[in-house]
Amino acid sequence: MNTKKQNPWKRLLGIRGMGAALTAFAGFIILYVAFGLIEPTVFSGQNIMNLLRSMSKYLLIGIAQSFILITGNIDLSIGSMVGMSAMISATMMAKAFHPAVALLVALLSCLAVGLINGFLVGKFRLPPFIATLGTMFVARGIAYMVNGNRNTDAITTGIGKEAGDAFQNFFYYGSVLKIYNAFWIALIVFVIMFFILSKTRTGRHIYAIGSNIDAAKLSGVNIVATTTKVYLVSAVCSWLVGLILCAQAGMGNMEAGISYEMYGVAAGVIGGVSPLGGTGLLLGTLAGSAVWQTLENGLNMIGAQVGIQRLVIGIIVVCAVLLDVVVRNGQFGRRKKA
Repeated sequence: MNTKKQNPWKRLLGIRGMGAALTAFAGFIILYVAFGLIEPTVFSGQNIMNLLRSMSKYLLIGIAQSFILITGNIDLSIGSMVGMSAMISATMMAKAFHPAVALLVALLSCLAVGLINGFLVGKFRLPPFIATLGTMFVARGIAYMVNGNRNTDAITTGIGKEAGDAFQNFFYYGSVLKIYNAFWIALIVFVIMFFILSKTRTGRHIYAIGSNIDAAKLSGVNIVATTTKVYLVSAVCSWLVGLILCAQAGMGNMEAGISYEMYGVAAGVIGGVSPLGGTGLLLGTLAGSAVWQTLENGLNMIGAQVGIQRLVIGIIVVCAVLLDVVVRNGQFGRRKKA
C-alpha cells in the first residue's frame, strides 16, 4: 500500500536524465529573471516572442544532435546540411521553381546526407567524427556550388512577392496565438520526437545502442537501421532550420548554418544529454536550448560583446560535460571501502 503512495518527486527524479533536465530548467528561470532585473525590457512581450522564435533553431538542431548523442555518436554535418537546405531551396525559388518543389529537393538532399551518414557509421563502423566530417565538407560544397559560389537573389524575384511572403510568413514571420510560427514548427517536431524517443521500440533501441552497442546487438537490435534512423532525424531537423534561415533572410546565404552542429551539442549537453551515449531526455534538450537562447538574448540586451557570450556559453558546456563524466565515474556519493 505504501509503495503506491511513494513520493512522486522521487519517482520523477528516478528517471535517468530527469535530474539534469530539471536542473537546466531551473538554470533557465534563474538566468531569465537575473537578466530581467538588470534590463527590464527582457520581460517585454515582444522580447519573449523574439526569444521563442530564435530558440526554435537551437531546439531543432538540439533535437537532431541529441538523438545522435544518445547513441554515442555525433553529427558534424548538421550545420552544412542547414546551409545546403537554405541554398537549394532559395536558389530554386529565386529561379521561379514552385516553393513545394524547392522544399522537396532540399529535403531529399538532406535525407541523402543523413542516409550516407547512417550507413558509414552503422554498417561500415566508421568513427562518426570522421564520417560526418567528410559529409560536412560535401554538404557545404554543395551549398556553395548550387548557385555558382554566390549568395542567391531574393526569393521574391523568382516566385513573386505573394508566394515569397507566404513562404516567409509560414516559416518565420507569421504567428499563431501571438507566437511566431518558427517556434510552433519546432514545438511540433519536439512533441513527435519526444514520443518516438520515450514511447516507441525505436526509442528503446536508440538508448540501448548508446548504453552498450554489443549488448544491444546481442539483444536483437538492428544497429544499422537504428543508427540510420537517428541520422535521418538529424537530416530532417537540419532541413527545417535551413528553411527557417531562408525565410528569415528572404534569400540563401552560403554561410548559413556555420557552427550549428556545435550549437546542437551545446543545447543537448546543457540539458543533460550525455555525449558518452545512453543517457538524456529531450525535455533536457528543450531546457538546454532555452538556456542557450536566454544567455544569448540576455547578454545582447545588456550590451555584452560577442566574445563574452561565446566564452560564457563555452564554459557552461565544458562544465556540463565534466559533470556528466564525474557522475558516470561514480565520484559523487560513492566511496571505496577500505
